[in-house]
Amino acid sequence: MTSSTFTGAEAVEAAVTASPPRKGGRLRLNHPATPYLMLAPYVVLLCAFVLGPAVFGIWVSLHDWDFLLPNKPFIGLQNYADLLDPDSITFEPFWKGMRATAIFVVASVPFLVLIPLGIALLLNRTFPGRSMFRAIIFAPFVLGIAVIGVLFRYLLDSQFGLFNYLLGLVGIDPIGWTQTQPAAWVALVGMTVWWTLGFNTVIYLAGLQGIPRDHYEAASLDGAGSWNKFLYVTIPGLRNILVFILTTTVLASANMFGQSYLVTNGGPGDSTRTAIMVMTQEGLRSFKMGSATAMSYILAVFLIIISAINFLALREREKK
Repeated sequence: MTSSTFTGAEAVEAAVTASPPRKGGRLRLNHPATPYLMLAPYVVLLCAFVLGPAVFGIWVSLHDWDFLLPNKPFIGLQNYADLLDPDSITFEPFWKGMRATAIFVVASVPFLVLIPLGIALLLNRTFPGRSMFRAIIFAPFVLGIAVIGVLFRYLLDSQFGLFNYLLGLVGIDPIGWTQTQPAAWVALVGMTVWWTLGFNTVIYLAGLQGIPRDHYEAASLDGAGSWNKFLYVTIPGLRNILVFILTTTVLASANMFGQSYLVTNGGPGDSTRTAIMVMTQEGLRSFKMGSATAMSYILAVFLIIISAINFLALREREKK
């Protein structure tokens, strides 16, 4: 066997090198249009289910869009003007709904931001059964709102509910959780915090695990205690996570519907009737889709402003 004879591996390598590139191989992956083809399915879905309905909704809000009418006359900004006119029939229910929404946001968001942070700090430590506790904390979040609503409707029942039974054991009179205020808000906020805190906890855990350990070691060498480490290492390291959690939690709380609909039915009176419930009543029961859509865009403007304030308040300032 001479030195010019190829081994098996060398022969395969030579054949691959000598063969021309196929059209379906690397050249196609390097084609300038490849990124756009990969994004095309997402763009199509975004336009079909987000951008398209958003633009069409603006068009609907400019008409007297009643399902029961053969024609939908164009009325311009009248639906928006009615929501700002105290004498219109849509003014009072809409702004009462916005007030109820604001109460729920203010009452629930601090708990949904701070409690998951504390739980995440605990679950980020090493101890036996840590994975099991993480699963337990996240488990309620996978349940649907229908399940949560029916569950808490029974738990909060003033006659045979578990909560009032436990209160009776310690000599406390039964509470009308869904018939009186502020008990109704306490019930709605409490069930929402229990149901959804697992999601924020998982996001916090991911952020905590992304903070380099040497930052804490450097702080320890400088004599920092646990509180100073939390203030000057943990919080700055979670800045972007805090912006995300605060923004998404405000948006989710402002769109609260299922809890109030299933547990209190907007009561007592209409004190827990949120803006989304008012829109549902206006659009799907009264068939006034034009005014209901105008309500939704006014709510969207408020949420955009609040989200921008959150971002500007928590953004990282450039050091001069």
